[in-house]
Amino acid sequence: MSAQSFLIKVIENNGKPELINIGKSGSNSSAIRVYNLRALATKSKIKIRQCKYLNNIVEQDHRFIKKRINQGLGFKEFESARRTIAGIEIVHMIRKDQMVGQDKNTFTTFKSLAA
Repeated sequence: MSAQSFLIKVIENNGKPELINIGKSGSNSSAIRVYNLRALATKSKIKIRQCKYLNNIVEQDHRFIKKRINQGLGFKEFESARRTIAGIEIVHMIRKDQMVGQDKNTFTTFKSLAA
């Protein structure tokens, strides 16, 4: 039930996705199936893509950020920590070519975001 309420809250805040990547968790997949059954009137179901080692992939991706966080644990305000972490994640996404519509090089993309 909690996975289902979390899914509904996420969809209300961010919009309905076409595809959701999840691990092998039974509660997440059943929550998406129940949501799809309730939303039969819209006829646009959310597709499920399960990845057995999704948590390992996520942890590997956040290893870079964890290194940076340990260096700057002395933040006095939450807002400055949030902005710094968001900036680190954006630079990491640019480096991995994960930005939508990125047809430029890394420096040009960063410069356009910073402007």
